[in-house]
Amino acid sequence: MADEPTNARDTFGDIAPKLAQITDKVLFGDVWADDTLSPRDRSLVTIVNLAALYRHNELGFHLKKGIENGLTQDEIIAAITHTAFYAGWPTAMTAIQVARDVFKGD
Repeated sequence: MADEPTNARDTFGDIAPKLAQITDKVLFGDVWADDTLSPRDRSLVTIVNLAALYRHNELGFHLKKGIENGLTQDEIIAAITHTAFYAGWPTAMTAIQVARDVFKGD
């Protein structure tokens, strides 16, 4: 791995260095680097999946990444609203609260 710390290594590399390495190389180095989907589209898919699966621990990170990748707040809220009809109200309500915190900068 490179000397510069990544988010994965900063977050959990001390306890799970192999998982951090796989996250860096496979998830972000291979899957996210595939140009079949744009980073913007990949972020939208990820946000919707995290919201639908009630993965609020990871959602904040990916909401910020989605904004960095060109998603607007309105697009994110529309995607979460749309998800409510397919994944359920509780998952969408939790995702909206996480989005509110991210948009405020918390």
